[in-house]
Amino acid sequence: MAKVRIPKQKVILCGEYGVGKSSLFRRFTNNTFITNTDRKSTLGLDHIEKDYRVDDKQIKLQLWDTGGMERVASVTSSYYKFAEGAILVFALDNAASFHSLSQHLLDIVTYAENAKIFICGNKSDLEGREPEVSDADVEAFCEQCHSLISATYKTSCKTGEGIEEMFQDISRILVESNRSKMDLQASMEQHGFQIVAGQVELVNAVADDADDSTNCVC
Repeated sequence: MAKVRIPKQKVILCGEYGVGKSSLFRRFTNNTFITNTDRKSTLGLDHIEKDYRVDDKQIKLQLWDTGGMERVASVTSSYYKFAEGAILVFALDNAASFHSLSQHLLDIVTYAENAKIFICGNKSDLEGREPEVSDADVEAFCEQCHSLISATYKTSCKTGEGIEEMFQDISRILVESNRSKMDLQASMEQHGFQIVAGQVELVNAVADDADDSTNCVC
């Protein structure tokens, strides 16, 4: 029996610089947190894969980070290409980062029109400070987006709170939305089904013969 490949689901992180996208990426990668003083400035796209199981399905969540490139230039369309999911990240202590989400949302629907879109309010560990963005603000934004947003989350990269739960839930939503495609892929691979060029030509020839016999006047 042929081995069934684990389907990959590309998920991209979007948002303003400094909201915690790279910190989310590190938590996803090895569950670590680096303070601003210890963080080295690097530029360049990066991605990593992690397996998740949802009921009877297993997927590889492939998370992509801009690596700070949004500071020097707009992220190219290749970053969005083939994305199954997009996480719009803003900082709960930075209202400006929240108000900029509409532009990032426009980029997603332009370059990754089939992606499921999620909102992540990061830095939930405000330690007594009032957030600049309320739950009502997020709810109002989602209503304005006319059902484009699949789910919203709150996370803290500093404590790790809510991060694993967010990725588990995103995995569940992506599996549910792609279940039919995954079932078809698994069925084809289990039976070793493959179409090669010669078989395609044969199928076309048979179809042509069938058409000729149908059009024949006897």
